[in-house]
Amino acid sequence: KLPKQKRDNNLFFSTMKKEACFYLGTIVGKYSFKGEVLVKIDSDSPEDYLTLESIFVDLPTGLVPFFIRKCQLHKSSLLRIDFEEVRDEAAADTLLKKELYLPLSLLPPLEGNKFYYHEVIGFTILEEGKTIGSIKTVHDQGAQALFEIDREGATALIPVHDDFIVNVDRTAKTITVTLPEGLLDL
Repeated sequence: KLPKQKRDNNLFFSTMKKEACFYLGTIVGKYSFKGEVLVKIDSDSPEDYLTLESIFVDLPTGLVPFFIRKCQLHKSSLLRIDFEEVRDEAAADTLLKKELYLPLSLLPPLEGNKFYYHEVIGFTILEEGKTIGSIKTVHDQGAQALFEIDREGATALIPVHDDFIVNVDRTAKTITVTLPEGLLDL
């Protein structure tokens, strides 16, 4: 579960950088004439986000905080959110397809071989004690997430797969892998 958020009215006067946030989901529809919206959450546990008091909406002006009056599950996979600032259908229309973000500080820490993609950028990939390269980015838009590895100026792609990941060492900033023979030659 997420830690309880503290309401901070100064949030309206601060700017949050997208790099300091994680993508939570997208507003996919309207629920009522009162301005409630439906949000598709990028999480296996949308119920973890029911106690949020505010969230950042990605608007053309940047990430803008919106305060939440009420939040509940809708058909088990969506959140139905009633924002304080959105009072009618027309206002809700302006938010359709907008992405929602939360500060990285609200992510619960992961342990063992589980990790957030943003967390491992810059980590070194090792196999049998040898350095393969460092993670430049993680591509997660396709069917299979991929580490993009910098191998001394060349680029390699390695599938992010539990069967390949042997160990994640956050202190040493390394990920030890066992890869199928020939994978790096592709």
